[in-house]
Amino acid sequence: MRKEEIEKETAKFSQTAGDVPVGRECGAGSAWKGNRENMIANYHSHTFRCNHATGTQREYVEEAIRGGYKIWGFADHTPYPFNNGFYSGMRMRPEELENYVDETLALKREYADDIEIHLGLEVEYYPRHFEDLVRLCEPYPIEYFLLAQHAVGNEYDGTFVGGPFEDEALLKAYCDQITAGLETGRFLYVAHPDLVHYVGSDEVYDRHIRPMCKKMAELGVPAEINFLGLLENRHYPNDRFWKIASEEGLSTVFGVDAHMAERVYLPQCEEKANRMVERYGLRLIPQIL
Repeated sequence: MRKEEIEKETAKFSQTAGDVPVGRECGAGSAWKGNRENMIANYHSHTFRCNHATGTQREYVEEAIRGGYKIWGFADHTPYPFNNGFYSGMRMRPEELENYVDETLALKREYADDIEIHLGLEVEYYPRHFEDLVRLCEPYPIEYFLLAQHAVGNEYDGTFVGGPFEDEALLKAYCDQITAGLETGRFLYVAHPDLVHYVGSDEVYDRHIRPMCKKMAELGVPAEINFLGLLENRHYPNDRFWKIASEEGLSTVFGVDAHMAERVYLPQCEEKANRMVERYGLRLIPQIL
């Protein structure tokens, strides 16, 4: 797949504000009287810098406070210093990183009495360029990386995995790349690990997803139940992934994956996620930092 196609597909998949009515599936902002102790923290949220999210960071923080969060983490799509001159249209540019850090830290200080704010990045593991990214981030107090693989290979010459496919080799490549990323020891958790949209046999799915889940469990890296997938009734969260995850003893976290302030507090998605935890007997980690 050409780099333009990967960029187009990935940006389409990372929901742009306005494409889907807010709360179509999960009732954004509607009342739910569930257990808020399971949703005191979120570490997966974006900013306008990624080019497919809207609103100011301040708006996200204020919505988080209104929604009863105690902890809010920004993890915008990382800039990637591709050394071939390629610039991705679905992530911040390297020259925007300093402003992202400065604004997040300023909000952290300003709202310190109301909410705990953390600074992270959502990161694909691209082996050819990952260490360049680490060096780019070294001068800044980035607290965590979320591993979120949308394409295998590299962004400019790889293959997008969020659309339906039956190629076993592509599924294996996705799982191998996630596993290699995990082995760097640099990731807090795996965001939407079930985004990979393999539609072939359960036997083949199990053959490759299970070893990946085993590695996550071995390293103590949780898997995210993604609220954006729940909100828009996407193909993830995926039942056959979470069945394997449960059997392998994976822990889980909830991730809002907010791309607009109106989607910060999603009580009905929270309810669905809690039901998943119960259904699969998962160990939920409400607070990971």
